[in-house]
Amino acid sequence: MKDYLRSIISDSLKQFDLSDEDRPKEIEIEKPNQPDHGDAATNIAMMLARPLRNNPRKIAEQIVENLDYDPKRIAEVEIAGPGFINFRYADTYLYDELAEILLLATDFGKTNHREGQKLQVEFVSANPTGPLTVGHGRNAVLGDTIARLLEWTGAKVDREYYFNNAGRQMRVLGESVRARYLQELGKDVEFPEDGYQGEYIKEIAAALIEEQDDALVDSEDVTPFKDKAEALIFEEIQKTLNRMNIKMDRFFNERELYEDGSIDRAVETFREKGLAYEKEGATWFKTSEFGKDKDTVLIKSTGEPTYRMPDIAYHANKLDRGYDQCIDIFGADHIATYPDVMSGIEALGYDPSKIDVVVYQFVTLVNKGKPFKMSTRKANFVTLDELMDEVGSDITRFFFLMRDPNTHLEFDIAEAKEEGEKNPVFYLQYAHARIKSILRKVEEEYSFESEPNLEVLTHPAEIQLVKTMIRFPEMIESAAEAREPHRLINYLNDLASDFTTFYHDCRILGEAEELVQARADLAKAVAQVLANGLGILGISAPDQM
Repeated sequence: MKDYLRSIISDSLKQFDLSDEDRPKEIEIEKPNQPDHGDAATNIAMMLARPLRNNPRKIAEQIVENLDYDPKRIAEVEIAGPGFINFRYADTYLYDELAEILLLATDFGKTNHREGQKLQVEFVSANPTGPLTVGHGRNAVLGDTIARLLEWTGAKVDREYYFNNAGRQMRVLGESVRARYLQELGKDVEFPEDGYQGEYIKEIAAALIEEQDDALVDSEDVTPFKDKAEALIFEEIQKTLNRMNIKMDRFFNERELYEDGSIDRAVETFREKGLAYEKEGATWFKTSEFGKDKDTVLIKSTGEPTYRMPDIAYHANKLDRGYDQCIDIFGADHIATYPDVMSGIEALGYDPSKIDVVVYQFVTLVNKGKPFKMSTRKANFVTLDELMDEVGSDITRFFFLMRDPNTHLEFDIAEAKEEGEKNPVFYLQYAHARIKSILRKVEEEYSFESEPNLEVLTHPAEIQLVKTMIRFPEMIESAAEAREPHRLINYLNDLASDFTTFYHDCRILGEAEELVQARADLAKAVAQVLANGLGILGISAPDQM
């Protein structure tokens, strides 16, 4: 409907002599906060007051006078306040839309707004030094759900996991496994002071003993220990992702950027453009040319690149693969550093607007009022699998998504384990299960022989349900564009609440058969929209609870 309203308003605006500069880039259509103000509203008249040098209400009157709209879609147009234009939907339009929901079923909500676009979402990207922790969970679920939202708007989306299996941290991992391996074989060896102390290190060492026995006792090379650890840790990481209903399309190893010369070529390009220089044995990038207070080291005096350098080359690699846009999911600790990567991309001649960064705040896991500390080096971190063992995968996903990514998330274990409608996940799942139960009873008692007459749905609660449901495609588009999955959760809560009101005010069973049939179809549509929405969130929609 928003596209239709923008179209008829745009046609009406042709009466004004507006320059390209004065013509609004977008006609804003919003849902009024108060139902008596209509179903949709625009402030376009206020937007045009300055360029047209006229009173907004007068402009609104001119726009409305020249609106050519279909009365089967729009029942009434009125001007309110200083110049808002309010629209009320026609009942025939609502009935047609309800029929469309029932017809499209599992496809209702899908649009083609991004058809033909090839997008990439890079997320998780944890190096294989340990299992995924609660600290990785919000990243994983945000990335996957943003990808799902974009797919529902017609885009082809690739999910990618970027990792580095080289460098100091992997060497320390190998040394940690080697020490545990020797200890398990009764050797008196000291554990590395900065080693990884999780129980999983002992499990990897035990697996090596089962496979190699004591064949590696005299090995000074940590490579076999590191390689075994990487293989087993990645195996566990993929199991955890599968358990969270996440499937990656590609795992990209940073090593590829060294092997194919991408990093060397990027540094050479910076030098040719006068954007890189040597100082104190290190290679510096002139980030001061891009608005930063000081320049940034790309390659240390030891010859080892800082992580910014491979990150710049990696993003160039992404764009070389033909993606229309690449979306990165980063924690708040990247706020000060990712702009260097954007500057590097721009310096290499790429369009930085093709890189979109979603920054999320961190998670505090609260249990009995006490937050857990998380560290992959110590034994007191909480893994994602432990969290899912405690509260389930559906609840884990939902809780990671239910707040704005820009806000700190306190994951309340007590609330997550609540069994009932006080639990926000169960509230939505129970609404779906309750509708399915009602529909089973309808099927047991009735056998309808004709198509439903939806026009008997005239109760305000029925009309409100339809109005809420038809917002679903626009809500998906909005959540996808903003990269904010919690918008979809808020919408589903509104829908479940509207259904509760309907169910309280309008009996389904025990009415005239024509009304039973129409109300059953209305309930069926609500269940379908709930299932579609929960599916986008990666959460199940049970038929019974």
